[in-house]
Amino acid sequence: MDERAALAAFDAQMRQNLRLSVAGGRFERDGTVVRCVGATAGNWSGIDWSDLDESSADGVIADQVRYFSGLGRRFEWKYYAHDRPADLPSRLLRAGFEPEQEEALMVADIADVSTDPAPPEGVRLVTVTDADGVAKLVRAHEEVFGEDFSAFGATMLDQLGGDTVTLVLAMAGDVPVCGARIDYHEGTEFAGLWGGGTLEPWRGKGIYSATVAYRARLAAGRGFRYLRVDALPASEPILRRLGFVRLSTTVPYVFTP
Repeated sequence: MDERAALAAFDAQMRQNLRLSVAGGRFERDGTVVRCVGATAGNWSGIDWSDLDESSADGVIADQVRYFSGLGRRFEWKYYAHDRPADLPSRLLRAGFEPEQEEALMVADIADVSTDPAPPEGVRLVTVTDADGVAKLVRAHEEVFGEDFSAFGATMLDQLGGDTVTLVLAMAGDVPVCGARIDYHEGTEFAGLWGGGTLEPWRGKGIYSATVAYRARLAAGRGFRYLRVDALPASEPILRRLGFVRLSTTVPYVFTP
């Protein structure tokens, strides 16, 4: 994979482009930023792209804070290490943003991704097709991450039967031990992999790798070229083994009115 070309394609297609929002929000351009306004307060809102310099950054940041505060919306400035100006993180901190955990932007050409990994004996991968499956996915996420995923569950219920998302569960008998999803960004070359957190007793058995391979096959079948993941440290080495490359670092900076 040509890493420079892949990063340029990611910026152009996934950040600068006014693409469709999987969760029903709207992407819009406001001067030198591209922002997403979530369909509801519980959906993601934030800045996906900015083209700033030292003279303009503080004013643009203040404009976006006023805009989302006027909506009463918590929002995220999705910062990437190759964004400019170089001191953008410190400017966001001064404006009242709080950083969340650093993640690796990892991208793979689907043709390079290993699709061999299969779940361990006793575990099967299933596609979610109904409300019971969404409830199992929410339960798995909440057990793994210790957070409330009810708003996420409501959004995913709305997506059932559509063409933009596939939800996947790893089931050990009747117990959901891992939940994952793939977003299909129509009009781009990219599909996004999210989730994949696994219950602690089931970690280290290849379940996450199997969900990646499963979703890669789904994306390939729909003609996508690239897969992207915002990877936490535990996932990065697994993704490297499967054919992914780290293209940048990303940090969500969150502002709460």
